[in-house]
Formats: sequence, C-alpha cells, structure tokens
Amino acid sequence: MNIFSTEAFRELALSFDEVTEAPNLGKNTFKVDDKIFITIDNTNAKAIFKLSVADQNLFSDYDPSAIYPAPAGWGKQGWTIFEINFIEAEKLKEALTKSYCSVAPEKFAKKYSK
Repeated sequence: MNIFSTEAFRELALSFDEVTEAPNLGKNTFKVDDKIFITIDNTNAKAIFKLSVADQNLFSDYDPSAIYPAPAGWGKQGWTIFEINFIEAEKLKEALTKSYCSVAPEKFAKKYSK
C-alpha cells in the first residue's frame, strides 16, 4: 500500500493553484481564495477535508474506520476526517482534489475537475 507522509501530503496540498498554508491552533490549514479546504493535525496524522455530503458518504464507504464525518455539526456540513496513515495515496489525492475544488474559484477548480 502506497501511503503519504504528512510532509508529502503537505507538498501535494500546496501544489494546487493559489493555495496558502497557515498555522491554526497547533494544526495547519490550507486555503484557496481565503477559504479553508483542509486542516491537518501533523502530530496525529489526521486531516479534515471540506467535501460535499455526497462525497463524504462515498469516501466514508471506502474505509469507515479511517474516513468518517467530523463530530457534531461539522460532519453534517461535509467536513470529513481522514486518518492519512491508513489511506492509500491515490485515494488521498482524489479527496484532496475534491476538497480543493469544493471551495476554489471556478477558474482554478476547472483545471483539476474531472
């Protein structure tokens, strides 16, 4: 199984157009157009992705023990926890792209949408 390190994950997130990284309460957030699409907790190797509820359900079905809705109301808004040490790199790339496209301006999202 091909797994990302947190550093490789960070590099991939920053490879998308106009992405910025900023510390946030001991974690790092990744934004495009000043909108957060991922927050990563490097210590625990967990990332929280902004997804549509439909995409959240699809990814959670892939491995519900490693991909699941964030607690409370956050999960109902599509925020989804990924335990990155337990998920194949290709699945993380797919989720990262969907998360980016969910908040990016259309001119950037078109470049990565399939």
